[in-house]
Parts: sequence; structure tokens; C-alpha cells
Amino acid sequence: MDSIQIKDLRFHGRHGVLPEENALGQTFLVTLTLETDLRAAGTGDNLAQSIDYRGPIGVAREIVEGPPVKLLETLAERIADGILNRYPAIHAVTVEAGKPAPPVPETCGGVFVKIRRIRP
Repeated sequence: MDSIQIKDLRFHGRHGVLPEENALGQTFLVTLTLETDLRAAGTGDNLAQSIDYRGPIGVAREIVEGPPVKLLETLAERIADGILNRYPAIHAVTVEAGKPAPPVPETCGGVFVKIRRIRP
């Protein structure tokens, strides 16, 4: 299957289990991989035969900047569901969502979850 990958989207959200995460918010990074057949778009050079990536980016923005959830797993699941529900040409979506600066005392490069959901 062909795919479109949208890397390292940055949004401000208020997700997490700690009260300060909900009050102050933080930056979230999201990477989307949209699996779809790109043959017609590749030969026809016509956006109508592809996925206009502004739409799935808007779904991710709406969810990350929307009401808070506790877990990154929930955030990723909602993004995947939103994309699959709105874009029937997408056969599967992989969502990587994370906190590049999580509130942990150890130094790390971030905490991320990655899920792949296939259209039923």
C-alpha cells in the first residue's frame, strides 16, 4: 500500500495525568502515515485523486488542541478514529503522538506512542 507521511506536527495541548499538564499545557508532536492507493494521483497529477493532507492535519489539530485526555494512547486513538471516519479513501492510518518534554525527572528525548488502525 502507498502512503503519505506527515512528520512532526507541533500543537499545544493540555493532556496528561498531572494537574499542571492540564493547567499549563505543553507541546505535542504528531506524525501521521496515511495509507491509500496513490497510483491514480501519481499518473494523473490531480489532487482530487489523492488525499489533501491539510484535512488530516486539521483533524489532528482539532483533537490535540481540544478537550484534555489523560493518556497519549487515548489521544492517538482519537486522531486515528477521526481521520478514518472523515476520509474513506484512507485504508489505514498510523499515528505517533508524544510529548517531547514530558514531566519526568530523568532526561529523555520524549515519550511517544505509535498506533496503526485499519479500516474495518
